Amino acid sequence: MHDYKAPEGLLKDRVIMVTGAGDGIGRVAAKTYAAHGATVILLGRTISKLESLYDEIEAAGHPQPAIVPMNLEGATARDYEEMAVTLEDNFGRLDGLLHNAALLGQRAPIEHQDPDTWAKVMQVNVNAAFNLTRALIPALRSSGSASVIFTSSSVGRRGRAYWGAYAVSKFAVEGLCQVLADELDDELNNIRVNSLNPGATRTNMRAHAYPAENPMTNPAPEDIMPLYLYLMGKDSGGVTGQQFDAQPK
Repeated sequence: MHDYKAPEGLLKDRVIMVTGAGDGIGRVAAKTYAAHGATVILLGRTISKLESLYDEIEAAGHPQPAIVPMNLEGATARDYEEMAVTLEDNFGRLDGLLHNAALLGQRAPIEHQDPDTWAKVMQVNVNAAFNLTRALIPALRSSGSASVIFTSSSVGRRGRAYWGAYAVSKFAVEGLCQVLADELDDELNNIRVNSLNPGATRTNMRAHAYPAENPMTNPAPEDIMPLYLYLMGKDSGGVTGQQFDAQPK
């Protein structure tokens, strides 16, 4: 699947939301989905970045995207519910949801973790993913064949020293993914739910985590898109509750 070749119109007429769409993997995933025919809903906190991406997608002749400015750190359950109502009013359904937004937090021992920073990481990486998914399940059900992708990490599958809140949050994301996949695994829902670990990728978050690393030793986000397309498209129909790695081990 790492060599998956997506048909050009794989996501034609599909409506897909990407969180953290302003930067890195989220930005590239949104452009990739749009290039394969999707109407992409760009969710992020920095409006200027979302507008720039919107313009790029339109200039490329892809379906007109939509922008949802939202700061996941401060958003409430009601904010998500109101957004979900607006989405259903405008699109009638949601065919895909890529949870990409995340905070890194501190690379430090547990005893030196700042409690406020810890809480912010949990809020963005876990609570926001729960609230957003919960609010959007009715729209996903309306699709008839929807895909939810949670972004994981190797440190969320096996804990490592000094990864603190980020690692713990990704363990929680894996748990959320597994519980949701089991709950929705029937013909009535027809929503598949999987986790995807992008691996070491040339992003700003990776640079902050490994400031001494040569970024060119890692693949660019564009290089890891095959699995993002596979999991969002029809070829992954029936695949749910699984853990995937975007890069071969």
